[in-house]
Amino acid sequence: MEKAVLEISGLPGIGRKTALRLALHLLRQDTNTVEALAESLMDLKTRVKRCESCGNLSDRQVCEICESPSRDQSIVCVVEDIRDVMAIENTGQYKGVYQVLGALISPMDGIGPGELNLQSLIHKVEQGKVKEVILALSGTMEGETTGFYVYKKLKDHNLKISSIARGIAVGDQLEYADELTLARSIQHRLPYEQSLQQNRS
Repeated sequence: MEKAVLEISGLPGIGRKTALRLALHLLRQDTNTVEALAESLMDLKTRVKRCESCGNLSDRQVCEICESPSRDQSIVCVVEDIRDVMAIENTGQYKGVYQVLGALISPMDGIGPGELNLQSLIHKVEQGKVKEVILALSGTMEGETTGFYVYKKLKDHNLKISSIARGIAVGDQLEYADELTLARSIQHRLPYEQSLQQNRS
């Protein structure tokens, strides 16, 4: 019991009391239910990987979004992680593809530009496959720093670089925005240079 509580409490956002409640709940379940949970967790760990094209999570080499013939491969939305992909997909307003960075630049946390999953996007841009890059990063200091870094890496290529309109408040995490606000931010995106000027004023 102690070992189970210790392992569960290692999950983010779960303290020892919550871990104890979960352990007791699992103890009351039948063996098949607990085995199904354990099997699903093992499948999650062994079968889910990063999409080779965009960095999204998938149980295949290339995710369903990148493979879909209905998606516009020339428009790439740059996000931090899978939660942002899910938030934007829930709006039903975006028909391009994604580039999932996997992190934001944060020197305090030891995360530099080298940790960003950006190389596949740069490769697509250099091949002329991308017409527009949308920077859809959180309005935090880390998000703004990362957005500016991505902009600098891509600005000399022949493509449009835009940023989501800030119906998202400065300092907010993208994943917590409501669907209508997020949808409007995607629809009314701005040229990135214009968003830089607004941030400075």
